[in-house]
Amino acid sequence: MLADYILIALLIALIIYFLFRRFYTPRYLKTLSQEDFKKGYRKAQLIDVREQREYEGGHILGSRNIPLSQMRQRLNEIRTDQPVYLYCQSGARSRQAARVIKKKRGAENLHHLKGGFKKWEGKIKKK
Repeated sequence: MLADYILIALLIALIIYFLFRRFYTPRYLKTLSQEDFKKGYRKAQLIDVREQREYEGGHILGSRNIPLSQMRQRLNEIRTDQPVYLYCQSGARSRQAARVIKKKRGAENLHHLKGGFKKWEGKIKKK
């Protein structure tokens, strides 16, 4: 009986930990409103971290596609001496991508779009 309670408590703790990690925005990642994002993304590396089929369905004009699933293999394409502006569909994957970029490349100037591409009202391009 006690072992069941311990197992349930452990399972709940793991679920809370993974939810916290998924939705917590770290201090090194700045969440930008659409207006602030528009002001700075042209002077930065604009990266869409969605999968290629999502990117081809529509993306912010001037962005390049480095899917989160390929981020670790393509980290050398990201310069650490320039600001990095990230976005995905809703904001969750861009937070994960920022974590990888910070940990593996040491980039300091990381930003992501609040609400992601689904909230974007600016210019887009479709392939």
